[in-house]
Amino acid sequence: MKRYLVKPGAKVNLSEFDPADTGEFKGGKEAALAEFEKLNKKLETLQELLFAERKRKVLIVLQAMDTGGKDGVIRRVFDGVNPAGVRVASFKAPTAEELEHDYLWRIHKQAPGKGEMVIFNRSHYEDVLIVRVHNLVPPEVWKKRFDQINDFERMLAENGATILKFYLHIDKDEQKERLQARLDDPTKRWKFRLGDLDERKLWDEYMKAYEDVLSKTSAEHAPWYIVPANRKWYRDLVISSILVETLEDLKMKYPESEENLNGVVIE
Repeated sequence: MKRYLVKPGAKVNLSEFDPADTGEFKGGKEAALAEFEKLNKKLETLQELLFAERKRKVLIVLQAMDTGGKDGVIRRVFDGVNPAGVRVASFKAPTAEELEHDYLWRIHKQAPGKGEMVIFNRSHYEDVLIVRVHNLVPPEVWKKRFDQINDFERMLAENGATILKFYLHIDKDEQKERLQARLDDPTKRWKFRLGDLDERKLWDEYMKAYEDVLSKTSAEHAPWYIVPANRKWYRDLVISSILVETLEDLKMKYPESEENLNGVVIE
């Protein structure tokens, strides 16, 4: 899965990444799903270990265009994890109180504590994406935020956070199909907004903004992965593989038990 890693300092051109890529599982969806199930079990165990050890923190950032699959990743990849140690933070338009503070204020409050895994459904990156595309702040403001975000994430990492950032990469045709599916399905129509079509017209502007994000904020302590997301089953497999490998590399251990437990009898 290293081929999806954005190397620090690399210049990203999203047109060079195939959203329909399925790696070595070309034509092998069943095999990929079987592997995904194994990874899901490993993730459950590793998350319990993270919670028990209570030394490390894990932050997972999900970014994507509309219909990119953030909610689907949360439902499927994290199915079975212990909710006592896993939390989802979703970031909508800032409230009046949040606008009274710097843009990272509301983000920092949601950062993981020791033993916790937190999933950001959208994130601080909206402040160099949507604000740029919609001209909500001048360029001299949002351009400074790349360095600020890098410093913020470095600070989290230096305080024990493992950070993984995933850009779920779909193409415009796939988005069209997913938006149409929402419109046609009475159980999903509530998700559809006419404003989604206005955002779709800005596709090229968003691609340029994402290329800058991926190029300027992927670091060893907070790497970006460009995840092919046209095929949901492969998207989930890629993210699960990277999560499991990263957590295994932490070499976590269960805490020592109390002394003198040998011979204890439960009556």
